[in-house]
Amino acid sequence: MHPARLQLLTDYPPRPNKKYILYWMQQSQRTRYNHALEYAIHRANLLNLPAVICFGLTDNYPEANARHYYFLLQGLKDIAANLKKRNILFVVKKGSPENVAAHYAKDAALVVTDRGYLRHQKQWRSDLAQSCNHSQTLLIQVESDAVVPVEVASNKPEYAARTLRPKIRRHLSEFLKPLPKQSPRHSSVHLKIQSDVDPTNPDATLKNLKIDHTIKPVPHFFTGGENAAQSRLTAFIKSHLKSYATDRNEPANNATSHLSPYLHFGQISPLEIALKIKAATKNAEVFLEELIVRRELSFNFCHFTENYDSYEALPAWARKTLLDHAADPRPILYTRDQLQSARTHDPYWNAAQTEMSQTGYMHNYMRMYWAKKILEWSNTPQEAFITTQHLNNSLFVDGRDPNAYASIAWTYGQHDRPWGPQRKIFGTVRYMNAAGLKRKFDMEAYITRINSLTTTNSSNPRPSKTR
Repeated sequence: MHPARLQLLTDYPPRPNKKYILYWMQQSQRTRYNHALEYAIHRANLLNLPAVICFGLTDNYPEANARHYYFLLQGLKDIAANLKKRNILFVVKKGSPENVAAHYAKDAALVVTDRGYLRHQKQWRSDLAQSCNHSQTLLIQVESDAVVPVEVASNKPEYAARTLRPKIRRHLSEFLKPLPKQSPRHSSVHLKIQSDVDPTNPDATLKNLKIDHTIKPVPHFFTGGENAAQSRLTAFIKSHLKSYATDRNEPANNATSHLSPYLHFGQISPLEIALKIKAATKNAEVFLEELIVRRELSFNFCHFTENYDSYEALPAWARKTLLDHAADPRPILYTRDQLQSARTHDPYWNAAQTEMSQTGYMHNYMRMYWAKKILEWSNTPQEAFITTQHLNNSLFVDGRDPNAYASIAWTYGQHDRPWGPQRKIFGTVRYMNAAGLKRKFDMEAYITRINSLTTTNSSNPRPSKTR
């Protein structure tokens, strides 16, 4: 394992006379191509101990609802089954994740965790480090959800993909390598360790969580878990990879991988995806650009920008031009409720919003158009920013992700440049319109595809397409 993937959050020798090595699983929710898991097994073998995996299930995850939790719980079911095959105990306990990790760390010789780049994920690891310092327990963080770790690629916030791309490519040969699978020398399934959540029963667990149940799960379109993620990847390689470079931007084709929710929950490794894509085709550059450069640009943004989810984090030039045009008359204004229920005058926008509401997903090109129109139809850019983030975080299965925060910020100029000439409302921020969609794509076919989705999913009736 590349040493740059490892970071000591506390620095002590392994504690003697303890029962196991603990891996606190949080971001990397999988058993395949999980560097933190394989490292924990490796250290357990060296210390002649079993490895135990714990997961803290909180019903206070920021902005999460039943749609997100059900997808996550389906993933935990896969993890439990797949770890059992490797004779590794998986325990799930209700509580704030860092507190759950601290609870099981009491009997651990050392603790391993994976890495997340969002504010609350960093805070959880910082809090656990304080607890481990108190007990003089070694805590090691292992990066497994970026192909090239953020600080290896860059030590500062990058201006755009074009500035990050050469830095990532410089290191790809070091990090784009298979991860050897470790075999535990000692089983941990016999250990009597208390768990108060049954990971094998997602439906029962979901009912007992004190969360927002108004946004329903979307199992008709997305089944959570690493097993489903592997099936999605296999199907994409077989059916769409060859034409991805030419078809990916066409909303009607639906030719994308649909792997973003699985990447968000860590249910599939970007490294494994990259290696399989490279093995399947010699023309992998376009896909790898999206998977590695663009995705890890969002990691860079969130890691080096404390207020990444704030309007104030936008570039100064973008905030100035939007302020200069803040008083421009809007062609039409919509309330958040009208937007959420897809009741606008724009049939293309309504179709995109309906796709999001019904499936928890939206074609990436339509996501850009969708967000740009909210900016155009809101009283102020600040109001539009908040509305866009609310809809994104509540309805997308992969909402609340670094990619999502960077994409929303892009709508307002982040990772972009000023565009001329000056336009009303937008100033020099990039503009998109319905005529451009119709000129480039078969939008009527896109609407037809969305109508077929909503007809199939009769439990969630299709919102009106008129204002």
